[in-house]
Amino acid sequence: MALPAPCPLAEDSFTRLSSQSNVYGLAALPAGEGPGGLLAAALKGKVIHFRYHELQRRTRPLASELQFTYIPVDAEIVSIDSFPKSPPQRGLVVGITFIKDSGDKPSPFLNIYCDYEPGSEYDLDSVARFGAVSTLRPFSCSVAMTRPCTSTRSVLWLHVLTLPGPTSHRITAFGCQSGHVRVARVDQSGPTVLQSWSIQQDGPISKVLVFPLPPEPHPDASGQGDAAAEPCFGVLVASTMELSVVYRDVLSRGLTEQCPLPGSDLHDSVLCALTPDLDFDGHPEVLLGTYGQELLCYKYSGGEFRLLWSRRFPSPLLSLLYSDLTGDGLAELAVVCVRGLHVLQHRLEPVACCVLERLRALVGAPPQ
Repeated sequence: MALPAPCPLAEDSFTRLSSQSNVYGLAALPAGEGPGGLLAAALKGKVIHFRYHELQRRTRPLASELQFTYIPVDAEIVSIDSFPKSPPQRGLVVGITFIKDSGDKPSPFLNIYCDYEPGSEYDLDSVARFGAVSTLRPFSCSVAMTRPCTSTRSVLWLHVLTLPGPTSHRITAFGCQSGHVRVARVDQSGPTVLQSWSIQQDGPISKVLVFPLPPEPHPDASGQGDAAAEPCFGVLVASTMELSVVYRDVLSRGLTEQCPLPGSDLHDSVLCALTPDLDFDGHPEVLLGTYGQELLCYKYSGGEFRLLWSRRFPSPLLSLLYSDLTGDGLAELAVVCVRGLHVLQHRLEPVACCVLERLRALVGAPPQ
């Protein structure tokens, strides 16, 4: 059995948070004008804006605290997210959910921030302090493709992937606190549920992700040969108590073809996951972040997943995000741990070797 390879990422910066975050506390900022950034929310009402900026001809990390209006000092932030406005409008929208103890019982709120002042559409300080705010209170959870949430089926994670091609179809997957998992193919023009599959696991579902797998050969009508490679989509299901698995080719096989991620149950609960293309081969890897402080990377090959590498962190991992923060075309990996925000960058030597190989292939030069 081959030994795992070394981690291809090196830590570039660390930002300590004022209090612990959670699995919903990290969001990417759309790159509207210049490089993108991150929003990391701590439970005790604080939000950190992390970005890179040019200083003395060098790109340096910068983290600053944002004060969002209408969030009480005693509130506990539950989640944060950001997305760009729909064209032709410009600017970004930030959503923050929080809980405020109002006496009898905690009350949940959702604040939505955006700025309509010309020239300040991407100014986060302006959005946080003076942006128009829409507040929903209290808010409740529901999943449109099935039924409203109940105490036994509280949805912990939901993921939607729009399918490529001329159809308006999407795959929607969600996992519940009860261990219930449901996946559906939906026609968005209806919307109409075209196919639906569900399973029941023993423990709470910490993450579900729909992502493309390498296409599989499709036999021709005679049952021989390799006709055309059909698109293949997998659904990653991470549990707090069980082995993490990927259900392969869900559009054809539903939730029957299970591929386990070996060793994913050896480092306490899996709390976060991500499927970026870290080796630039056009196919995603699977990253798992665990309460046992390990980041695990898996690669799909030959019908199974194998562990490529692992990396240990100084505290439990809560959230992962892969985004180009420097604007150089090469994404960084952001990792929120109990003690703060780690930002990892690709090691440049293997990236340079990959670029040279691609250039040689384009010009037809022999490999060296």
